[in-house]
Amino acid sequence: MGDLPGAVLFSCSMNSVRSPMAEALLKHLLGHRIYVDSAGVRATDVDPFAVEAMDEIGIDLSRHKAKTFDDLEDTSYDLIISLSPEAQHKAVELTRTMACEVEFWNTFDPSIAEGSRESRLAAYRQVRDFLKKRIEQRFVLDLKPVV
Repeated sequence: MGDLPGAVLFSCSMNSVRSPMAEALLKHLLGHRIYVDSAGVRATDVDPFAVEAMDEIGIDLSRHKAKTFDDLEDTSYDLIISLSPEAQHKAVELTRTMACEVEFWNTFDPSIAEGSRESRLAAYRQVRDFLKKRIEQRFVLDLKPVV
């Protein structure tokens, strides 16, 4: 396995959909090896569709408490992954005074999806699956198949 960062922060606009999903996915995969957190430019309650989409893959997001960059108790991250342009600007601003890598994964905001309940939920599933794939590509997972 390659070198993993010691601490990763996912950020998005409201810390209610994309960054909590990414945080939960990485914690599920590597939370025993690295510290993972998330924050938003603003904070609002976790989105029920995000909770449902994550529940479908066995990850409980219902207890997530949204927070802003200002709410972070520590800013000693090795990597900040921004999922929205607004969060990218905030991350760059935050890292001007610290040695931290910043990556931008422009991720669709499924909360703007319209249509039936099922079509809206499908948008959240697409974001969940996109984030899972990006995380698996970015962080070399040493998951061995069970034989």
